[in-house]
Amino acid sequence: MASPPNLSELRRAKFARRLPVEFAMLAGPAHGTVSLPVHLAWSGLTEFDLDQPRLRMSCYRIVLAEGLHDDLVRYLNQDLLLTMWPTLRTLISRDLRDVWEGAFAELAPPAQAVA
Repeated sequence: MASPPNLSELRRAKFARRLPVEFAMLAGPAHGTVSLPVHLAWSGLTEFDLDQPRLRMSCYRIVLAEGLHDDLVRYLNQDLLLTMWPTLRTLISRDLRDVWEGAFAELAPPAQAVA
């Protein structure tokens, strides 16, 4: 009898279902203030100034972790995500990071040189 999926597998499947088909679909704003709906930001800040690095990072962490497909496409900007990814990837869960890096070569860490 097959064992039930573990929590990590379930989380990865959830994140994978929400991904856009292409990285280029991330066409969210690059500047200005973003107001996140309550289903994303139910506690704390709901408005984020994307021109302030800490607020931008907080916004992206929330949208990546809680966003549905349409939220990801609406609120994330592909150029900002690429720029932020080296730091952002250390601030999100391993499951979330692995799903995004596995789906989009643009986010995959560079291959380690073998000496």
